[in-house]
This record gives sequence, structure tokens and C-alpha cells, in this order.
Amino acid sequence: MEQRLKELEQEAIQKVQTASSLKELNDVRVAYLGKKGPITEVLRGMGKLSAEERPKMGALVNEVREHISAEIETKQVALEEQAIQEKLAGETIDVTLPGRPVKVGNHHPLTRVVEEVEDLFISMGYEVAEGPEVETDYYNFEALNLPKGHPARDMQDSFYITEEMLLRTHTSPVQARTMEKHKGKGPVKIICPGKVYRRDSDDATHSHQFTQIEGLVIDRNIQMSDLKGTLNVFAKKMFGEEREIRLRPSFFPFTEPSVEMDISCKICGGSGCNVCKGTGWIEILGAGMVHPNVLEMAGFDPNEYTGFAFGMGPERIAMLKYGIEDIRQYYTNDIRLLRQFAVHE
Repeated sequence: MEQRLKELEQEAIQKVQTASSLKELNDVRVAYLGKKGPITEVLRGMGKLSAEERPKMGALVNEVREHISAEIETKQVALEEQAIQEKLAGETIDVTLPGRPVKVGNHHPLTRVVEEVEDLFISMGYEVAEGPEVETDYYNFEALNLPKGHPARDMQDSFYITEEMLLRTHTSPVQARTMEKHKGKGPVKIICPGKVYRRDSDDATHSHQFTQIEGLVIDRNIQMSDLKGTLNVFAKKMFGEEREIRLRPSFFPFTEPSVEMDISCKICGGSGCNVCKGTGWIEILGAGMVHPNVLEMAGFDPNEYTGFAFGMGPERIAMLKYGIEDIRQYYTNDIRLLRQFAVHE
């Protein structure tokens, strides 16, 4: 039995030394020191020995096991170090290689338009105001001179959540909330950009979700000429100094008088083309003087304060500014559209 242990020891040590991987080394460990290994079998045969031989043989078995375990541990350290060196060699970075080009992102055309409009009006002394997209019926309609049952509500078919809560159909509620916060004291000079929602069928020019930018000015002695001058500056800054504007009478429940603004067609210069449908003009936004009822509901004295308001759609501005023909292109996440607006430095 002693001779058998010596043979197993030499055999195990030889296989440990020739192991070329951690897996092979572990297989040697299991084969010789495991519960089903030959050394364990020797231990099971010790019952046949005399009482005097058992302690001696037990000590020898432990000595062999410890010797093999020590060899395995030494070999394991060497193989682990070898594996680390091989991994480092395989991941070596060649610092002389040319760098890989980094693709730089850029702003969505709608974001560009919104920020351009914000920058323009901030430079004119306006503040940017925001409000909730889930709005109450009062601020979305009633505070804007649209009481329940008003026929103009049908113009803005709405997503109602409850009878008194809905997704806002325009950013005008932000104007109503801002006026209310001023508690009847002017001046108020804000623009309100944000998402709005209407139950509309999606096509090339309509979407159930779109963006609006509305503006509001309230102070003493505000007149229609102030509105026209503001819109004239806006048109020339956004579409070029050669653009002309015209105001046409219209109707909006929250303004009186109300107008729609057209800009001269930049394609034909006003002579008429398919873009402007032969008129030489393109409709761009709606505006008007704030209705006295709206001022009064917000706490302003209409005999002391007047104001003007306007609303525009960044989608339509971007379509005219960049020649985009289908509003759905804004929302399809087509990278080819965004690449046309890449920033080159």
C-alpha cells in the first residue's frame, strides 16, 4: 500500500507539471484528490491493516495529499499569471494607429427651430414659460373665452382623460396661468413652447401630436401696431430680410380683433408658384389682440391693460425653412433626415 501511494504521488505530480491550462489542472485535482480518486480508495482499504500500521499509513496518506495539493497550488499560480500575460498581449493597443472618426450628433430640425425662435424673442425681452401637458378644461378652454358648449371647441377635437382633464390642445393655457400669477399687474411678456395634442388623422400636413410656440404681451397702451412690428421682425429674422408680411382678418375666441399672418413666398418672390398655390403668400401663424374677457378672467382690468397674442407651429416653420414636405418625417426617426442637419466645424 505504501508503494502504491508513492506511485500515485509521482504520477499526480507529473500530470500537474504537464498541465497547460487551469482546466487541465483542475481535472488532475479531481482525478487524484477527489472522493472517487485512487488516494481515497487507499484510505478505504486501511481497514484491513493492523492497529499498529494504521497510524503510520494515515500519516503517509496525508503527507502525499499535502504534497500533491502544494504542487497544484504552485502550478495554478503560474498558469493564472500566464493567462494574464496572454490577455494583456492580446489587448495591446497600438498607439501609432490613426484614430477612429467619432460621429457627432446634431439637433433635430424641430429643436433647431424652437431654439432659434426662443433666442429671437429672448433677445426682445421675452421670458420662456412652461406648463403641464395634462391640463384642466378650465385653463384649456374656459379661461380663454371658450365656455362649455362653445362651437369653437369643435375646432380642437380633444383627448379627454376625464370630464375635466385632457391633453392640452394648445399652449394657450400657459398664458392663462401666467396671467393669473401676475394678479392683474403688468407687464407680461412671454413665449410658451411645448407639445400639444388633438384628435386628428395623421397625414403629410397633420399629426395628433405636434408643437406650438405661443407669445403673449400685456401692458398699458399695447396696440395692433406693436403686434405687427413684432411679427415683422420675426418673419425677417426667421425667413430672410427680403420677406414681407400681410395680416388678414380672422377669428379666434381669445383674441379680438384676430388676424392670420402670411409671408411672401421665398420660392417665387411673390409672383406665384405651386408652393404658395399661385398666391405669392404663405400662411404662417395666427394672432390678435387679447380679448377683454380673457384679461378680465385672469384678473386684469381691460380698461387699463391691453395685449396681443400669437401662435405658430414649429413644424410648419421648419417645413418652409428647410423644404421638408411631409410632417411625418419629423417622427419616423430616419437618420437620413437628421444627417442633412449635421454640424460642420
